[in-house]
Amino acid sequence: MLNVAVKAARRAGAIINRAAFDGTALTVRSKQANDFVTQVDQAAENAIIDIVRKAYPAHAILAEESGESPSASADYRWVIDPLDGTTNFIHGFPQYCVSIAVQHRGVIAHAVIYDPGRNELFTASRGHGAFLNDRRIRVAARTELADCVIVTGIPHRGKPGQDLFLREMEAVMSVTAGVRRTGAAALDLAWVAAGRFDGFWELKLKPWDVAAGALIVTEAGGRVTDLDGGDFRIDNGETVATNSLIHESMLAVLKLGRRAGHPPAGEADSR
Repeated sequence: MLNVAVKAARRAGAIINRAAFDGTALTVRSKQANDFVTQVDQAAENAIIDIVRKAYPAHAILAEESGESPSASADYRWVIDPLDGTTNFIHGFPQYCVSIAVQHRGVIAHAVIYDPGRNELFTASRGHGAFLNDRRIRVAARTELADCVIVTGIPHRGKPGQDLFLREMEAVMSVTAGVRRTGAAALDLAWVAAGRFDGFWELKLKPWDVAAGALIVTEAGGRVTDLDGGDFRIDNGETVATNSLIHESMLAVLKLGRRAGHPPAGEADSR
């Protein structure tokens, strides 16, 4: 099953690279404010689904562009983002990827994230570790937030939660070595797994943004939860992923940021 996911990801990556390097004219459609789709997204998704359907015709599929294709008898569901980082791709900024995860009875069992521009293939199967181009990867070993670089996603125009995010960002910036924003959540998670980043947080993400990355981080020795430290769910929208060593500190800093600007209980009532 992992081999099929790899084959599908590489096929989609070839479509993306051909469009990027051949100067293909892009037809860009806005799904909502600052959320775009191109014919390359569609072609890459069609290629992935075609490969999956030929191998596993009874499996369910959840894909970003075509939505849910349920199967009443399917214990397996493929969660597909054919091009995570479409805005980057449109602008020629080479930070985007293909993301494919396979769930078995609701649990993520296999994951592939493929960066076609760098030809970097991140893979994981539950209980078998995480790999980058067939070499085992581990999260970073830093234990102090002051030494850590954290990556996040910034709410764009029309997306709620900007004020909350800015408070979280201020809190994280004040205690870390730096904060980055690359524009591709799946690849951010893969880079946490590879030790390039020490932690990641973002809100209001979709299942296809995080399903594969969450397993890869976990199999690389990291930890993934919601903002309260609870069990991670791909449909929750809240994702905090770290090398595990800084996880509790990261959660505490984000909590402080979320509380910033709110008067203590009782004080608000007296106003």
